[in-house]
Amino acid sequence: MKEIYDFLKDLKQNNNRDWFNANKDRYLRIKSQTDEFSSLLIAELSSIDPDASRLSPSDCTYRIYRDTRFSNDKTPYKTHIGIYICPKGNKKSYRAGYYIHMEPGGSFIGGGCWCPQPPLLKEIRKSIYDNVEEYLEIIGSEEFRNHYPEVGSNLLKTVPKGFPKDWEHIDLLKPRDYTVLASVPDSFFQKRDVVEKIGEYMKVLKPYNDFINFLIDEDPSLDPNR
Repeated sequence: MKEIYDFLKDLKQNNNRDWFNANKDRYLRIKSQTDEFSSLLIAELSSIDPDASRLSPSDCTYRIYRDTRFSNDKTPYKTHIGIYICPKGNKKSYRAGYYIHMEPGGSFIGGGCWCPQPPLLKEIRKSIYDNVEEYLEIIGSEEFRNHYPEVGSNLLKTVPKGFPKDWEHIDLLKPRDYTVLASVPDSFFQKRDVVEKIGEYMKVLKPYNDFINFLIDEDPSLDPNR
């Protein structure tokens, strides 16, 4: 893991094609290491959610090459490594899953449902409104809060349409992204038991993901990338 972080630090300082091509062998080594790490995480999650056993690293890891076509930032490479494990889907799925982010100075463990399409987002909010006690029991437990201090992101400034403004839990409906996040130091990923530690985060997150994924299980059209 130290080699992965060293490469990412150097890449951030030299984010250009000449440097990358000169260090292609280093990149291929860390890609292999990342795939191995992904396999270990998939195996760990499979003990919690057997559907994960169908996945391979290619289902969960992303290309390091950035799509710069519509971005003002024209640097060609990502300076982080992301692993998204979605047991019944893949890295493009809108199903809630488990995300590991390795970036020098910005590492975190997270998950949930990022950037859901409007029909799914509407159903998530409706489900929270209709089943708020169940949802609060999940996100309000001490264990959950200890692992994931940040719940929901990219918040609306106003109340979403179709819901009463005076509802006492209205803030639960304001996220555009139903994600959770726990920042961790880079040294977290260099612990000998890092896979088991991440497994603990995954176990705590599973009820939250299940709450969201139940909607897609009931209506698969909510995940056009299934």
